[in-house]
Amino acid sequence: MSALEEVRREVRAARRVLVLTGAGMSAESGVPTFRGAQTGLWQRLDPRDLATPDAWEHDRERVWAWYLWRAALVRAVEPNAGHHALAALAEAKPVDVVTQNVDDLHERAGSRVTAHLHGSLFSYRCDTCGRPAPSPDLPAAPVERLAPPLCGCGEGWVRPGVVWFEEALPLDEWRAAEDAVLTLQRGDVVLVVGTSGVVYPAAGLPAMARSTGALVVEVNPQPTDVTDVCHLAVRASAAEALPALVD
Repeated sequence: MSALEEVRREVRAARRVLVLTGAGMSAESGVPTFRGAQTGLWQRLDPRDLATPDAWEHDRERVWAWYLWRAALVRAVEPNAGHHALAALAEAKPVDVVTQNVDDLHERAGSRVTAHLHGSLFSYRCDTCGRPAPSPDLPAAPVERLAPPLCGCGEGWVRPGVVWFEEALPLDEWRAAEDAVLTLQRGDVVLVVGTSGVVYPAAGLPAMARSTGALVVEVNPQPTDVTDVCHLAVRASAAEALPALVD
C-alpha cells in the first residue's frame, strides 16, 4: 500500500482532521513568496526594511505601499485544487485549518480558518489603539509610497494586520491553534501541508499534535525539518495530494 493510499484510508476513518498549512499550500495558486513580492520598486530592500516595527516607524508610507501591493497580488490569484479539497472535506467531517499564510485563499475556497498565526494581509488595525480598520482600496499598479489612513482614535495610523519580525504572534490566534492541537485524540489525523518547519513557534505544532496520539502526516514534495516528527509522508504538492486524499 502506498503512503497516499494509507493516508487516504486514515483520513476516511478519522473522527476529525487538523490541517497545518504553510507557504507551499498557496504556491500553486501563484501567490508570490515574501521575497518574491520584493520586485521592481522594492527589489534592493532587505525584508527588515519592510517588515519590522522599526521600518513602519521610520518609513510607513513605503511599508504601506508594499503591503497593499502584496494584497493586490493575492487578490489576482485563485484558490487551487488543494484549497478546494480541504473545503470539501469539511462537508464530511470536522476540519480545523491553522495556517501560517497571510493570504485569504482558504476562506475564498470555502474553509473556516481556526487561526491565522501570522496575521492576514486583509485585516487592518490601528498601530496605537489596536482598533480594527476597514480594508483600503488596493492599487492597480505598484507605487513606491502611499500614506496610510489615520485611525478614528486620532492617535495612530492604520497598519497591515500581519506579524512583523520582532513581533509576537497574536495571543488569541495562538491559543486557538493550541486548543485545536491539544484537543486531538487517537484516531484523528493531522495534515502538515507545505510548511518548511523552521519558523517557530508554529513549527512546534506537529510534535505537539503527535503527543496527543493523533496520526501526523506530512504533505510536501521535499523532506523538511518536521519530517522526522511525522508518521507518514506524501511526497507531492498540496494541489496534487489533497484532492487525492479526500476523494
